[in-house]
Amino acid sequence: MLVHKHLIVRADIDHSPTDRTWAERWLKQLVEKIGMKVCAGPISEYVDMPGNRGMTAVVIIETSHIAVHFWDEPSPNLMQFDLYSCGELDVAMVLRELETCGLRKVEYKFLDREHGLTEIAV
Repeated sequence: MLVHKHLIVRADIDHSPTDRTWAERWLKQLVEKIGMKVCAGPISEYVDMPGNRGMTAVVIIETSHIAVHFWDEPSPNLMQFDLYSCGELDVAMVLRELETCGLRKVEYKFLDREHGLTEIAV
């Protein structure tokens, strides 16, 4: 049975990765850890535009997608993370995986998007 779960995370972090190989490997490992399958990607790109400097990485998974954006100019650095899946998610495990970047402050919403945008308590 398909479900529609969406995890959205905003985090202040100690360090933003700039190595595209690292980001792509990290996303592949995350997909494996959440028990899903890569359909395309991951791909990443570092943008060197003042005011928007940082890396974006995305992967299409069998059940939808994962996208992460890192900005390295603000202090602390900023991460925005988005995981949408038609499968069940272990939110606590995903948040532990995000600790790789040295989480300082984390805010997140976990939504059930089956028939609206219902927030799920974790």
